[in-house]
Amino acid sequence: MRRLALAGVLVLALVTAAPAAAITGGVPDGNGHPNVGGLVSPTQYADGTWLYCSGTLIAPTVFLTAAHCGEDGEAVAVTFDTDYEAGDRTYSGTFEADPLYPGPTSDPHDLAVVVLDRPVRGIEPAELPEAGSLSSLPGDQQLTAVGYGAYEVTNGPGGHRYLYDDVRMVATGTLNATNANWLRVSSNPATGDGGTCYGDSGGPNFLAGTDVIAAITVTGDAVCRATSVNYRLDTEAARDFLSQYVTLP
Repeated sequence: MRRLALAGVLVLALVTAAPAAAITGGVPDGNGHPNVGGLVSPTQYADGTWLYCSGTLIAPTVFLTAAHCGEDGEAVAVTFDTDYEAGDRTYSGTFEADPLYPGPTSDPHDLAVVVLDRPVRGIEPAELPEAGSLSSLPGDQQLTAVGYGAYEVTNGPGGHRYLYDDVRMVATGTLNATNANWLRVSSNPATGDGGTCYGDSGGPNFLAGTDVIAAITVTGDAVCRATSVNYRLDTEAARDFLSQYVTLP
């Protein structure tokens, strides 16, 4: 049996940072972004294992995600299945967070990698941005978010429910603001945008039409309908951490 819904309190227990995004207002990704994967829960629940955070392969043995998705040094498992079910293939590795996490709100250093035990073959890693290249993005810049998080949020008796099916989803949003360490992106369906939700934490926000990851999903509004807040990868702080694991452009 597959996981279909969780109460908000359990979702918040899984992602310890501020509310972070699943893809809402999107569509199944299929094979559109095969380098995007998910972190598989270490516990066998009554409905099997399932995905609790997202991320991207950026080198054959390096999977990029968010620091709040794990504990430094712990063993984790990653899948790249488009439609994950318990028992599907996973890749084992070690979670390594930025040692400066958690930093201040202005720069939390919310970055981590999973160093995989073996190279992933047959999947082309995504690209990282050049230093400082995101500072002058146009106001109408489109960003493509990909992840395995909640695909819909409902509101009824008992409050909001976050619906999951462990399918890799994709949605496009419009840049709202660029800050020193953040890209704020509209996920408002009223303006035709889609975005992220719980379970998309660590997942990529690609510059639309490219394989360049501008930022990773970190947080957003509580019910995933307005704005996602994404940690830039072109900053000196982000590059200092990432340069330990990959060659930067």
